[in-house]
Amino acid sequence: MDFITDWITQIILFILLAMVVELILPNSTMKKYINMVVGLLLILIFLQPLFQLFQVDVEDVFTSGIPTLDTSGEEEMMKNSIELKKREIQASQDAYVLEEMAVQMINKVEEGLVEEYGVEIVDINYQFKDDQLDMEKLKNTNVMLRKNDEKKSSDGVVNEVVIDTNRYKKPEQPTPESEEINSYLSDQWQLDQELITILWEGGI
Repeated sequence: MDFITDWITQIILFILLAMVVELILPNSTMKKYINMVVGLLLILIFLQPLFQLFQVDVEDVFTSGIPTLDTSGEEEMMKNSIELKKREIQASQDAYVLEEMAVQMINKVEEGLVEEYGVEIVDINYQFKDDQLDMEKLKNTNVMLRKNDEKKSSDGVVNEVVIDTNRYKKPEQPTPESEEINSYLSDQWQLDQELITILWEGGI
Protein backbone atom coordinates (compact mmCIF):
# COMPACT_ATOMS: atom_id res chain seq x y z
CA MET A 1 0.00 0.00 0.00
CA ASP A 2 2.84 2.36 0.82
CA PHE A 3 4.30 1.71 -2.62
CA ILE A 4 1.07 2.72 -4.38
CA THR A 5 0.79 5.86 -2.24
CA ASP A 6 4.37 6.83 -3.05
CA TRP A 7 3.76 6.12 -6.73
CA ILE A 8 0.65 8.32 -6.95
CA THR A 9 2.45 11.07 -5.00
CA GLN A 10 5.35 10.96 -7.46
CA ILE A 11 2.94 11.27 -10.40
CA ILE A 12 1.14 14.27 -8.89
CA LEU A 13 4.38 16.03 -7.93
CA PHE A 14 5.92 15.37 -11.33
CA ILE A 15 2.83 16.72 -13.16
CA LEU A 16 2.92 19.86 -11.01
CA LEU A 17 6.66 20.24 -11.70
CA ALA A 18 6.08 19.76 -15.44
CA MET A 19 3.39 22.49 -15.41
CA VAL A 20 5.75 24.91 -13.66
CA VAL A 21 8.55 24.15 -16.14
CA GLU A 22 6.12 24.64 -19.05
CA LEU A 23 5.16 28.08 -17.73
CA ILE A 24 8.71 29.17 -16.98
CA LEU A 25 10.38 28.09 -20.22
CA PRO A 26 10.37 30.68 -23.04
CA ASN A 27 9.17 29.71 -26.51
CA SER A 28 12.36 28.45 -28.12
CA THR A 29 13.65 25.54 -30.16
CA MET A 30 14.98 23.80 -27.06
CA LYS A 31 11.49 23.77 -25.51
CA LYS A 32 10.30 20.88 -27.68
CA TYR A 33 13.29 18.77 -26.61
CA ILE A 34 12.63 19.50 -22.95
CA ASN A 35 8.94 18.66 -23.39
CA MET A 36 9.92 15.35 -24.98
CA VAL A 37 12.19 14.49 -22.04
CA VAL A 38 9.47 15.45 -19.52
CA GLY A 39 6.96 13.30 -21.39
CA LEU A 40 9.28 10.28 -21.34
CA LEU A 41 9.92 10.73 -17.62
CA LEU A 42 6.18 10.85 -16.96
CA ILE A 43 5.67 7.63 -18.94
CA LEU A 44 8.47 5.94 -16.96
CA ILE A 45 6.83 7.01 -13.68
CA PHE A 46 3.50 5.55 -14.83
CA LEU A 47 5.24 2.31 -15.76
CA GLN A 48 7.20 2.14 -12.51
CA PRO A 49 5.03 -0.64 -10.99
CA LEU A 50 5.71 -2.82 -14.02
CA PHE A 51 9.44 -2.14 -13.74
CA GLN A 52 9.27 -3.11 -10.06
CA LEU A 53 7.39 -6.25 -10.97
CA PHE A 54 9.92 -7.34 -13.59
CA GLN A 55 12.88 -5.78 -11.67
CA VAL A 56 13.91 -3.49 -14.53
CA ASP A 57 16.32 -0.61 -13.81
CA VAL A 58 14.46 2.60 -14.74
CA GLU A 59 17.70 4.56 -15.10
CA ASP A 60 19.01 2.11 -17.71
CA VAL A 61 15.75 2.31 -19.68
CA PHE A 62 15.77 6.09 -19.58
CA THR A 63 19.43 6.32 -20.65
CA SER A 64 19.04 3.92 -23.56
CA GLY A 65 15.66 5.25 -24.66
CA ILE A 66 16.60 8.91 -25.06
CA PRO A 67 19.00 9.66 -27.94
CA THR A 68 21.73 12.18 -27.48
CA LEU A 69 20.41 15.60 -28.42
CA ASP A 70 22.68 16.98 -31.13
CA THR A 71 22.02 20.70 -31.55
CA SER A 72 25.32 21.55 -33.22
CA GLY A 73 23.71 21.84 -36.68
CA GLU A 74 21.00 24.14 -35.38
CA GLU A 75 23.54 26.32 -33.57
CA GLU A 76 25.57 26.61 -36.78
CA MET A 77 22.48 27.70 -38.72
CA MET A 78 21.72 30.30 -36.06
CA LYS A 79 25.29 31.64 -36.21
CA ASN A 80 25.11 31.89 -40.01
CA SER A 81 21.78 33.70 -39.80
CA ILE A 82 23.16 36.20 -37.28
CA GLU A 83 26.27 36.76 -39.41
CA LEU A 84 24.10 37.37 -42.49
CA LYS A 85 21.97 39.90 -40.62
CA LYS A 86 25.12 41.67 -39.42
CA ARG A 87 26.42 41.93 -42.99
CA GLU A 88 23.06 43.26 -44.21
CA ILE A 89 22.98 45.91 -41.47
CA GLN A 90 26.60 46.89 -42.19
CA ALA A 91 25.88 47.18 -45.93
CA SER A 92 22.85 49.36 -45.20
CA GLN A 93 24.90 51.61 -42.91
CA ASP A 94 27.67 51.90 -45.51
CA ALA A 95 25.18 52.85 -48.21
CA TYR A 96 23.69 55.53 -45.96
CA VAL A 97 27.13 56.96 -45.12
CA LEU A 98 28.11 57.11 -48.80
CA GLU A 99 24.84 58.78 -49.72
CA GLU A 100 25.24 61.42 -47.02
CA MET A 101 28.85 62.01 -48.04
CA ALA A 102 27.82 62.48 -51.69
CA VAL A 103 25.09 64.96 -50.72
CA GLN A 104 27.53 67.04 -48.65
CA MET A 105 30.12 67.06 -51.42
CA ILE A 106 27.55 68.09 -54.05
CA ASN A 107 26.15 70.86 -51.85
CA LYS A 108 29.63 72.26 -51.36
CA VAL A 109 30.36 72.72 -55.08
CA GLU A 110 27.01 72.87 -56.89
CA GLU A 111 26.70 76.67 -56.87
CA GLY A 112 30.27 77.19 -58.11
CA LEU A 113 29.87 74.60 -60.87
CA VAL A 114 26.70 76.25 -62.18
CA GLU A 115 28.10 79.77 -62.07
CA GLU A 116 31.59 79.07 -63.43
CA TYR A 117 31.07 76.09 -65.76
CA GLY A 118 27.32 75.83 -66.34
CA VAL A 119 27.20 72.18 -65.23
CA GLU A 120 25.64 70.25 -62.40
CA ILE A 121 26.49 67.01 -60.61
CA VAL A 122 23.89 64.33 -61.15
CA ASP A 123 25.48 61.68 -58.97
CA ILE A 124 28.70 60.59 -57.27
CA ASN A 125 29.86 57.06 -56.62
CA TYR A 126 32.97 55.82 -54.88
CA GLN A 127 35.38 52.95 -55.30
CA PHE A 128 37.46 51.72 -52.35
CA LYS A 129 40.39 49.34 -52.13
CA ASP A 130 39.41 45.97 -50.64
CA ASP A 131 35.79 47.25 -50.54
CA GLN A 132 36.47 48.90 -47.19
CA LEU A 133 34.63 52.13 -46.42
CA ASP A 134 37.70 54.15 -45.49
CA MET A 135 38.66 57.47 -47.10
CA GLU A 136 42.32 56.51 -46.80
CA LYS A 137 41.54 53.57 -49.09
CA LEU A 138 39.58 55.62 -51.61
CA LYS A 139 40.54 54.41 -55.07
CA ASN A 140 38.36 56.61 -57.25
CA THR A 141 35.47 59.09 -57.19
CA ASN A 142 33.24 59.04 -60.25
CA VAL A 143 31.52 62.40 -60.73
CA MET A 144 28.65 62.36 -63.22
CA LEU A 145 28.02 65.76 -64.84
CA ARG A 146 25.46 67.22 -67.18
CA LYS A 147 24.96 70.65 -68.70
CA ASN A 148 22.86 72.78 -66.40
CA ASP A 149 20.54 74.02 -69.15
CA GLU A 150 19.21 70.47 -69.57
CA LYS A 151 17.76 70.61 -66.11
CA LYS A 152 14.72 72.64 -67.16
CA SER A 153 12.26 72.42 -70.02
CA SER A 154 11.44 75.41 -72.26
CA ASP A 155 8.53 76.48 -70.02
CA GLY A 156 10.80 76.59 -66.95
CA VAL A 157 9.39 73.48 -65.29
CA VAL A 158 11.97 71.27 -63.61
CA ASN A 159 12.02 67.84 -65.26
CA GLU A 160 12.44 64.64 -63.31
CA VAL A 161 16.08 63.53 -63.21
CA VAL A 162 16.57 59.87 -64.10
CA ILE A 163 20.06 58.57 -63.39
CA ASP A 164 21.26 56.05 -65.96
CA THR A 165 24.93 55.34 -65.29
CA ASN A 166 25.37 53.92 -68.80
CA ARG A 167 24.73 57.39 -70.23
CA TYR A 168 27.70 58.90 -68.38
CA LYS A 169 31.11 58.24 -69.88
CA LYS A 170 34.64 59.50 -69.65
CA PRO A 171 35.73 61.42 -72.79
CA GLU A 172 38.20 59.53 -74.94
CA GLN A 173 40.52 62.55 -74.86
CA PRO A 174 40.87 64.87 -71.84
CA THR A 175 39.16 68.21 -72.48
CA PRO A 176 40.21 71.56 -71.00
CA GLU A 177 36.77 71.89 -69.41
CA SER A 178 37.05 68.50 -67.69
CA GLU A 179 40.52 69.32 -66.42
CA GLU A 180 39.37 72.68 -65.05
CA ILE A 181 36.39 71.12 -63.31
CA ASN A 182 38.62 68.33 -61.96
CA SER A 183 40.98 70.94 -60.52
CA TYR A 184 38.09 72.90 -59.01
CA LEU A 185 36.60 69.81 -57.36
CA SER A 186 40.01 68.75 -56.12
CA ASP A 187 40.49 72.11 -54.38
CA GLN A 188 37.01 72.16 -52.88
CA TRP A 189 36.99 68.57 -51.69
CA GLN A 190 40.66 68.40 -50.70
CA LEU A 191 41.17 65.33 -52.88
CA ASP A 192 43.97 64.45 -55.27
CA GLN A 193 42.97 65.02 -58.88
CA GLU A 194 43.96 61.41 -59.64
CA LEU A 195 41.13 60.26 -57.36
CA ILE A 196 38.47 62.18 -59.33
CA THR A 197 37.07 60.94 -62.64
CA ILE A 198 34.77 63.26 -64.59
CA LEU A 199 32.01 61.46 -66.48
CA TRP A 200 29.79 63.35 -68.93
CA GLU A 201 26.28 62.57 -69.99
CA GLY A 202 26.54 61.03 -73.44
CA GLY A 203 30.35 60.99 -73.15
CA ILE A 204 30.73 64.65 -74.12
